[in-house]
Amino acid sequence: MEKQNAKFAFFYLLSLVALIFMSISTGMVIFQIINKLVVDDLSLAPGGFMQDTLRFAISAIIIAAPIYFVMMWLINKNLLAGKLEKESGIRKWLTYFILLVSAVVMISWFIATINSFLNGELSLKFILKSLTSILISALIFSFYLYDIRRGEVSKNNYIIKTFYYGSIAVVAAALITSFFFIDSPTVVRNQKYDQAIINKFSQIDGAVNAYYGENKKLPAGLKDLLGGGSTYYITENDIIDPGTNKVFEYKVAVKDAYELCAAFKTENKSQANDKAYYVDTRWLHDAGYQCLKQRVTLLDSKTPASVPVR
Repeated sequence: MEKQNAKFAFFYLLSLVALIFMSISTGMVIFQIINKLVVDDLSLAPGGFMQDTLRFAISAIIIAAPIYFVMMWLINKNLLAGKLEKESGIRKWLTYFILLVSAVVMISWFIATINSFLNGELSLKFILKSLTSILISALIFSFYLYDIRRGEVSKNNYIIKTFYYGSIAVVAAALITSFFFIDSPTVVRNQKYDQAIINKFSQIDGAVNAYYGENKKLPAGLKDLLGGGSTYYITENDIIDPGTNKVFEYKVAVKDAYELCAAFKTENKSQANDKAYYVDTRWLHDAGYQCLKQRVTLLDSKTPASVPVR
């Protein structure tokens, strides 16, 4: 019996961990969809839509949901077979423990939702998120309260089946819907590739401005920046195009303006006004080979270190 109790304790505790991840992640998915669909021009992260948060929630659901539903199936299977007694202490104690932990998690969730509202979140967002929190909490509590108080353990208990398959449907619907609100892994990787180029462009831009401040002219080529002067420093890797492993193409346009060229895999102009993304507006580009112009200014100027040329 002790071995059985240890096994059932494992089932319940693992189901608790999976339940927490699954329920919170399902709520996160719905919250992020609300953030995406209910536009708030004053909303900044973390109040706005965030793809990284949605991706984490998707990952958690994919792992936690199957574990939870398998554990619940095993628990119910052992109840029906009589291996786990309905009135056993291990079942009652751990069921109420699950309710306690779930209550703490949901209370924290409600606090965070109200805090967002008090910090200026739109009333419509607050209402929708509150309803989401209430519905998820109600589903969890009503299931476990019914489960611990139900009378006869029957294979044809339609209430338990409704809870079980209904929750599967809700989680599956949230998971499937979430994929329509995120970029594919290929797109994300291409965006990271382009961002790596932009990061290098920014480093080169700082070095060009420093060079111009010291020498009163633009460098003839990017290799003139290597070694640095007293106010700038750049390495050879900073001027290498990750796509070609060659030095970026660099062109002097006029005496205080220049171009940096590279092949981008995506465009970022459409993302400039989308709060789901952070875009450095100095380096807006289309997909394909692009030459981006910048105009230098002296470092002691009150204007930015460089100004994009349009």
